[in-house]
Amino acid sequence: MRTMLKADDRLHLTGNEAADRLLAAEPLALLIGFALDQQVTVQKAFSGPFELRERLGHLDAARIGAMDPAELDRVFRDRPALHRFPGSMAAKVQELCRVIGSSYGNDAGRIWREAADAHALRARLLALPGFGEMKVNGVVAVLARRLGVAVPGIDEILPTHPTLGDVDSAQALADYQAGKRAHKAELRAKGPASRV
Repeated sequence: MRTMLKADDRLHLTGNEAADRLLAAEPLALLIGFALDQQVTVQKAFSGPFELRERLGHLDAARIGAMDPAELDRVFRDRPALHRFPGSMAAKVQELCRVIGSSYGNDAGRIWREAADAHALRARLLALPGFGEMKVNGVVAVLARRLGVAVPGIDEILPTHPTLGDVDSAQALADYQAGKRAHKAELRAKGPASRV
């Protein structure tokens, strides 16, 4: 039997209460936010699902997956663009939505609700387009620490380093981002060999 821990009713990732509540309430929004979380600020990436829903009038994986790619590209490019690289991110989000539509019955939450254990959850997340180890660690941490998702063995796969799962306020987000910048600066100072 699965136990549910207390779940946050919002994530503190955007500075916009409605966008933060959407991330906590809608599994697809959370996954799209993680998909967009590269080469832009956390705030920009995780505001993307809310903005996308505003522009489309829905956040339905099957419908997004079935859109004309040129139309979704246009939606991402409309000002202000949803991402620094709107074209490539529109394609990535569309592929993610196709997989959720076809493999999970258009319900992104099934990825974790139906996972037999933590290792199955990790495998399901790693199978999503564009989700590598770093993103998966972030998703798992948010699910466990912020959204109360408890699958057998989840404590075994939780990252031990700071992640977005540790962010529970605007100040915690600022601290997380400052730590990440300091870590990147340290790696740059050590030179290319440290980034291999």
